[in-house]
Amino acid sequence: MNLLRELGFLLRISHSHGIMRRYFVVNGFDGALTMLGLILGFIVTDRVPLPVVIGACLGATIALGVSGVSSAYLSETAERQRALSDLEEAMANSLQGSAHAQAARWVPLLIALVNGSAPLLISLLILTPLWLADAGIPLPLPALHMAMVVALLIIFLLGVFLGHVAGNSWWRSGLQTLLVALVTVGLILLLGT
Repeated sequence: MNLLRELGFLLRISHSHGIMRRYFVVNGFDGALTMLGLILGFIVTDRVPLPVVIGACLGATIALGVSGVSSAYLSETAERQRALSDLEEAMANSLQGSAHAQAARWVPLLIALVNGSAPLLISLLILTPLWLADAGIPLPLPALHMAMVVALLIIFLLGVFLGHVAGNSWWRSGLQTLLVALVTVGLILLLGT
């Protein structure tokens, strides 16, 4: 509990809550749209064995997670170091050992974990119907179609979350993100036929 309190303090002094929230939504949305695109691509092509679909989607999921962690860590570390240097210059004093220096070390790691875990976890959720079908568990729709429904639902829920954050209509915000997903579906179908 003490560690959580400390991390919360570091996030507050670095004003990083909003950044983490944005990274979660942006990369979560990327993960969901990527999975939606892959799944729809498999739907419009000739029948591909389910283990191949799962393998390809899992490969993309891992790549999204690793890319999210590494890119956010590298960019946030550079930004936090610059902010710390600017603060030290303004104060004409070294801040090594201070809470601001700790924030410059730990906040990039926290942001990177959020940035990488969002597409990873969301993609794994979308792949769940594929694993269930592969295990022989009956689904109400074919596995790829069920995964597509899960992807669309998650994209809608990300919009709902954004509406809540902004204090706007959650319903309208959810429909906006769903519209982006449906445009993506339309483009894939148009190019895939």
